[in-house]
Amino acid sequence: MAPLNVGIPLYNYQALDVVGPLDLLSSGTKESAALLNQFCPTNEEASANVQFTMHHIGLTREPVQLSAGLSMVPTCTVDDVPELDIMLLGGPDPSAVPDPRFVALIQAHVAAGKLLFTTCTGAAVAAAAGVLDGRRATVNHMCFEVVKKLFPKVEWTMETKWVEDGNIWTAGGAVAGMDMVAHWIKQRYEADVLKLALQTLDYEPRDVHGVLSVVPLRYDAAGKQIATHDFKFV
Repeated sequence: MAPLNVGIPLYNYQALDVVGPLDLLSSGTKESAALLNQFCPTNEEASANVQFTMHHIGLTREPVQLSAGLSMVPTCTVDDVPELDIMLLGGPDPSAVPDPRFVALIQAHVAAGKLLFTTCTGAAVAAAAGVLDGRRATVNHMCFEVVKKLFPKVEWTMETKWVEDGNIWTAGGAVAGMDMVAHWIKQRYEADVLKLALQTLDYEPRDVHGVLSVVPLRYDAAGKQIATHDFKFV
């Protein structure tokens, strides 16, 4: 099975909005399983068909400044980006106006029925591109009132940590974006793929209501709650 192409338009977004979900995707792949299998037993068979190629899309090939003093060097540009299966939008200043070339890329991706993830105020970028008009969506809940005023055609909600509306999935803050992608992995792949990704990062996702119920709780013989992950892959 060919790797899924994941594209990330590069602008001044919060780094964790993108790095968190991408690392979660990468941690369940066949490459990750093969590497970890050198040190501890993993279910390589479950991850055999889990592969992603990440494309960081610039307007040019020049590095782009992100948050926290980080910068990213594009791997491609809007002019030579390959066909994408998934697009991920990180969150910038919600009032920022996206470049028209990114707007066109987002619009074409959504119109083709491809999967779009947004994290934090990445939903504002999608809204500015017009692809959220008439759809339910969420955003970093601290920016809820701002985006309601900026983009009144969107059915904004704060009821859940993320919202699925057709081929567009929008999440609240950065970690809610990771929770959302964990849910997508759980839907698409075998349970051991998500288990590998979560244990590799020592991360426990929340459900759509923000409750720690995705990974079963564990208790010792005396009934005391203990660490959720047991770090036994097989």
